[in-house]
Amino acid sequence: MFPGFATFALATLVLNLTPGPDMMYVIGRSVGQGRRAGIVSALGIGGGCLVHTAAVALGVAALLHSWPPAFQVVRYAGATYLVYLGLLLLARRRANPALGELPAENLPAIFRQGVGTNVLNPKVGLFFLAFLPQFVSPSHGGVAWQLAALGLYFDCSGTIVNLAVAYLAGTAGNLLKNSRRREVAERSSGAVYIALGLLVGLTRST
Repeated sequence: MFPGFATFALATLVLNLTPGPDMMYVIGRSVGQGRRAGIVSALGIGGGCLVHTAAVALGVAALLHSWPPAFQVVRYAGATYLVYLGLLLLARRRANPALGELPAENLPAIFRQGVGTNVLNPKVGLFFLAFLPQFVSPSHGGVAWQLAALGLYFDCSGTIVNLAVAYLAGTAGNLLKNSRRREVAERSSGAVYIALGLLVGLTRST
């Protein structure tokens, strides 16, 4: 087991249960086109996260190989970015379309859209770069493999949550259309990111 895996697993669970853009996209598809569309969108998002995991694992491992002290820079920069992201979410005003107003698509197109939306979103890549290295220990060897394993765990956990959300939203999605509820969910996400950034930044071991 990785050092700090219990903390990582808890943080992963909290983050994946906290509504964010991916979850809102799954809800939007489920509300607008039913459970099957929501499930396919969740699988597409999961596929996109695999790309980010691979990119972070290979990139950070190469950086560490070329300049070992860079790993601590990545860690603290990542913790700072998590706090910044949380403050951004707390301050942001809603500007997204209402849930269920996404244009209808067939299932293969929905899957491709889920993958593309995730892969082409630089904020997702930055989040993975900020989050995953916080729980890796170079002294335990195999940095790339540690990052890949943690990213796969995070992705699987998030996909399971999104699949459950798709199933539930296909039935009770109208409850989630309320803009006030969505604003509260987004602000809660901001608070979680700030707390996580402070936690890993202040308790980071060498």
